[in-house]
Amino acid sequence: MKLVALVTGAGTGLGGALARALAADGFALALHYRNSAEGAEQARAEICAHGGDANMFQADLARESDARQLAADVGARFGHVDVLVNGAGVYQECHGLELSEAAWREGLDSTVTQTYFTTRALLPLLKAGARKRVINIGDSSADRPGARDLAWSYHIGKTGVWMLTRSFAAAAAEHGIAVNMVSPGILENSVGDEDVSKIPAGRRGAFDDVYQAVRFLALDAPAYLTGSNLVVSGGWNLR
Repeated sequence: MKLVALVTGAGTGLGGALARALAADGFALALHYRNSAEGAEQARAEICAHGGDANMFQADLARESDARQLAADVGARFGHVDVLVNGAGVYQECHGLELSEAAWREGLDSTVTQTYFTTRALLPLLKAGARKRVINIGDSSADRPGARDLAWSYHIGKTGVWMLTRSFAAAAAEHGIAVNMVSPGILENSVGDEDVSKIPAGRRGAFDDVYQAVRFLALDAPAYLTGSNLVVSGGWNLR
């Protein structure tokens, strides 16, 4: 039975990079996108050009009905899911006091809301898989909540993803499903002009740095490792 991975937010940035890397490691890919059809199609074409198997699925995962439909569509195509990567998230770079109502909701809906609906909807397909792994993409500050200047709802949402990671881990462990989080710091595509001297490793993180942690959880880690957060930040937020 071929391993199947579903990556949300696979039409842009980190999500697309993780999808391509999983395909290179032999996974068949379910590529989720909301608005980024062109990016998802590019990822699909590249994966298939290298002999892989990938299909695109559109959904607004902040809506429970869309999450359930995504699960039904992926189930009809692949029959099961081995690894779910909740990778989507919209970062609004404006001061917290200036967030519009739409931007406030977008920060929450694109992180904690869609992680909840998607993971819950995918549980039956994960139970049918061989690996049974959920990997949530968090934020390096999620386990150290503190004051933020920008994107308040995004950071609150990512902190909520950490709480969901632990909650789903406890609820799903009896079914052999491991739920963990990988939390990047400042990445190669992060917005803003962050001074890399503030990062102990002396550079921004590469997508591959994040993928190595995702790959470990997807392929090497035991199911007994669950409810954990791997911070891939080069030491960002340690000081």
